[in-house]
Amino acid sequence: MGSLENERKTTGWAARDPSGILSPYTYSLRNTGPEDVFIKVICCGICHTDIHQAKNDLGMSNYPMVPGHEVVGEVVEVGSDVTKFTAGDIVGVGYVVGCCKNCSPCNTDREQYCAKKIWTYNDVYTDGKPTQGGFSGSMVVDQKFVVKIPDGLAPEQAAPLLCAGVTVYSPLNHFGLKESGLRGAILGLGGVGHMGVKMAKAMGHHVTVISSTDKKKTEALDHLGADEYLVSSDTEAMQKAGESLDYIIDTVPAFHPLEPYLSLLRIDGKLILTGVINTPLQFLTPTVMLGRKSIAGTLIGSMKEQEEMLAFCKEKNLTSMIEVVKMDYINTAIERLEKNDVRYRFVVDVAGSKIDDQ
Repeated sequence: MGSLENERKTTGWAARDPSGILSPYTYSLRNTGPEDVFIKVICCGICHTDIHQAKNDLGMSNYPMVPGHEVVGEVVEVGSDVTKFTAGDIVGVGYVVGCCKNCSPCNTDREQYCAKKIWTYNDVYTDGKPTQGGFSGSMVVDQKFVVKIPDGLAPEQAAPLLCAGVTVYSPLNHFGLKESGLRGAILGLGGVGHMGVKMAKAMGHHVTVISSTDKKKTEALDHLGADEYLVSSDTEAMQKAGESLDYIIDTVPAFHPLEPYLSLLRIDGKLILTGVINTPLQFLTPTVMLGRKSIAGTLIGSMKEQEEMLAFCKEKNLTSMIEVVKMDYINTAIERLEKNDVRYRFVVDVAGSKIDDQ
């Protein structure tokens, strides 16, 4: 890590307490160390996890906290040992900015599972300095955790891919679910869910969207290209769809019963949890045992998967559906996100907002 002398300063929008309300906050950045990349932030997506952290829903928040982990920016300066990036590159930063680099996960491209990983915000670097996220003018990040954005992919479109996109790509990749012809479902049609539909369709899957109401049926079928739409409260439809799916990617970030969805899986089917939930989930073991079904969870994705996912999205011309807002709208955007009043991801135009670096 770089020296703490003559630090740069930047301004971000920070939560000061569990109200989660964000307001301008000026703080210091470390100098660009040998392995570091200094990035001027262009834009940053807003994720449900940002709300959980800002409001201390998980009971481990530290304030002041600058959230934001779907960060796209321009490289301004690189350290002496940086080989992957040069000034002017458009790059992305996801939810992890550090790891031990020595353990089994780190040595096998699974660094997001490193016990000593460092989160992009609400964490501390090895030098004890707090990490702060992408709702800010600039960041200094270890080159290992920076990824180049493919040419032709607009920054605001790329931002949600750095969390929402890789959160779906990683389980499809890890569990061998990329082959064409599979029948899958996406539970919950939000920021992660809508990218799940797009990616699964691009892989040649038959895709069902499962939601609690029929409000998003037209969007799912006509705009996102889903093959079927299933309302979870429709008992008859759920029974008819029983044992028809190879997998379900569960993106819902709130408590919900698992048994209705487990019943939709074929033998050896997988229910994959991706939503952060702070209350225990329950199910009866025969629901799993009688079909040798699996309940699994995955966490974002590795840097290798980030690169693969971005290349896949570029190849298939996949983009996220977004609403771009300025930084001074961020608290309203968060309120709307809590009500699912966005199609499907807010992206903050940081560069176009009034954020002054020093």
